[in-house]
Formats: sequence, structure tokens, C-alpha cells
Amino acid sequence: MQDLSITLIQTDLYWENSTANLAMLEEKIAMIATPTDLIVLPEMFNSGFTMNVEQVGEPMNFFVQKWMKQQAAQTNAVVTGSFIAKEGEKYFNRLIWMRPDGSFEQYDKRHLFRMGGEHHYFTGGTQQLIVELKGWKICPLICYDLRFPVWSRNVNHAYDLLIYVANWPAVRSKVWDTLLQARAIENQSYVIGVNRVGKDGMDLVYSGNSTIIDFKGNHLFYQPDSEIIKTQVLNKKSLAEFREQVPAYLDADSFEINNLL
Repeated sequence: MQDLSITLIQTDLYWENSTANLAMLEEKIAMIATPTDLIVLPEMFNSGFTMNVEQVGEPMNFFVQKWMKQQAAQTNAVVTGSFIAKEGEKYFNRLIWMRPDGSFEQYDKRHLFRMGGEHHYFTGGTQQLIVELKGWKICPLICYDLRFPVWSRNVNHAYDLLIYVANWPAVRSKVWDTLLQARAIENQSYVIGVNRVGKDGMDLVYSGNSTIIDFKGNHLFYQPDSEIIKTQVLNKKSLAEFREQVPAYLDADSFEINNLL
């Protein structure tokens, strides 16, 4: 049972300026002081949470994806976060799971933020993603997905670590904090939430509150307000022991998810 080293980058973002954001994040990634297995960036890390899809969106295997490939190769770590991906006439809020060898997986945000009009500009995803890293099974999700526990339900311990990348405004930070903790407890899993700080082009303020929570709901790390680069080691043995002592998943309700949106 190998430990997993993960690095969170909580940062302000330049509004709809991919070139500036990628340059800034490259500098921050270069500042990571110790070897890490996984680098987690916020939602729409190259633009901020914008509906200006025609200006900011780009096809696969273009600047953002190639930049992620370069960063993963240079750090020998998986790099993950979401950006606006264009396919034909459709746009997706797409998380890329980029490995150091250049292979990758993708997850399209299922729950589009209706109150921000995201459902008018983006196509929702239909498939959950679970990836493996150093013997850990990991489920990465995006922001508003956090409000919907059925989508993230850890059926038969399908994953060990649940990740949310986000642009979650400060006005709803209590909801962010509470639901992340709930997801860890109900799913008997480590949970990571990576959010941004600063103010975006719509004058929305973000307080960060990026966090790492263990399988009992305890905060291993929590940072409001300021930019930070945080590396934390997660222990697989303690997770396995807790699940054996408290096998609540054996009494879970069975269900099926309708993938038609």
C-alpha cells in the first residue's frame, strides 16, 4: 500500500487570459519543493469561470492540453484541472487527467451550474471517471458536481480519493466546506477540494478554502483567502484499516444512475 503525494495549487486567475494563466501556473509548478505524484489545479484554470466559450474555448490537443503534457513530463507527476474544450459546435467543461508519459483521461462536468447559465453554453457529461495512480483509485469531479451526492457515491469502495476542482464563490463557502466534509464521511474516502482565490471579471469574489479531508471527515489541510502551494502525503494503510473496522458500505442502498441528461 503506497502513500500518495498530492500538491494543491490555490491561486488567483487572470480573467479570460489563457497565456497569462499558463505562464503563472508554470511558475508555481516550478516552485513545488518536493517530489509529488499529483498536481491539482482549479476549474477552468486557464480562464476563470466564464461563459465566453467562443473566445476562450479551444480544441483538444491544442495549447492547454499540450501545456499540461509538458508540465506532467517535466514534473513526472499527473497534472489535472479543467478547461473549456471545443468539439465541433459543442463546448465542454472538461477535466484532463494528464500523465507524465503523455497519455490522458478526460471527464466532462455532468452538473452544469444553472444559476450561472452554464447549461446554455456547455454540454454536460454522462460518464464518471475513475483513474488509478500508484495503486490508488481516484474519482475527479468538477465544482457544482459537489451538490449531487448520488453522482459521487462510492459504490463498493470504487475509489479511495475524491477530488473536486472548482471556481466556488466566497458567498457560498459554508456550503463548500460542509459538503466536502460530508462527501468524505459518507464515502469513507479522502476528499480534496481545490478552489481559486481573488475576484473574476464578473466581480465574484473567491475565498479559496481549498482542503484535504480524511475518511473520517477530519481536515488535514484547510486554507482560506491566500494563494498557496501545498503538498500532502496521504496514507493508504490507515484508510484500509478504517474501512475494515467500519464496513458501512456493506449496508448501502443499491441504485442505478440514468445517464440521459
